[in-house]
Amino acid sequence: MSRVQVIEAWTCSILLCVLRWTATLPLDCKDEVSSPSRCISISQEQLLDRVIQHAELISRVSEESCALFEEMFVPYSSRAFRNQGGSACATKAFPIPSSTTELQQISDKWLLHSVLKLVQSWIEPLVYLQTTLDRYDDAPDTLLNRTKWVSDKLVSLEQGVVVLIRKMLDDGMLTPSEYEPEVVPYDVQPEVLESVLRDYTLLTCFKKDAHKVETFLKLLKCRQNDKLSCALY
Repeated sequence: MSRVQVIEAWTCSILLCVLRWTATLPLDCKDEVSSPSRCISISQEQLLDRVIQHAELISRVSEESCALFEEMFVPYSSRAFRNQGGSACATKAFPIPSSTTELQQISDKWLLHSVLKLVQSWIEPLVYLQTTLDRYDDAPDTLLNRTKWVSDKLVSLEQGVVVLIRKMLDDGMLTPSEYEPEVVPYDVQPEVLESVLRDYTLLTCFKKDAHKVETFLKLLKCRQNDKLSCALY
C-alpha cells in the first residue's frame, strides 16, 4: 500500500470518528426562521464547551486535510511555502497578539469578536475551495468530504459564537456591517500549478486561523475558571 493510500485510509477512519462524535454534540443554533435562537436555552458554560469542541475538531480536520492535500498534489520543492509565516494569507492583516503577554492583556470581548471575525472570514473561501477541488480529476472523496464537513461546521460555529457573545457580553444582535471581515477575494481562474498552490495556500492559512480560534476560545474558557492558570496560552 502506498503512503498516500495509508494517509487516506487513516484520515477516513478519523473523519468517521469525528462525524460520530459531533452527531452527539450538536451546535445547531438556528430555529424555523433561521435565527440563532436554539442555543439561547443552553447555559453559557455548556455553550462555550460545545463551541470549543467544534473549534477543536475543525482545527484537527483542517490540519489533516492540509497534510493530505500536500502529500497528493503539492510538489516537494513548493512545500517550503508553509514555513513563510503566512505572508500570503488573506487574513494576515488581522491584528493578532504576537506574545503571551499581549494575549493575557486583551479583553474577553476582544477574544469573542476576534473569533467571530476569523470564523466569518473563512466561510466564503471554503465554499470556493469546494468548487475548485471538484475540478481535480484525482481528488479523493476523503478530501472532498472533509472540506464540505468543515465548511458546514464553520457555519454552525459562527451561529454558536454569535449566541455566546449575546450571553457573555449582552451585546444583543450583531450587525453584519460592524463585524464584516476584510478578506482578499480569490481569483477562480488560475493556471493548473498556480491553482494547486493557491489551494494549498488557502488550506495552510485556514489551518493557522483555525488553531487561533481554538486557542482564543480555550483562553476564554480558562478565564472563566482560574485566571492564574491561563499563562500557558
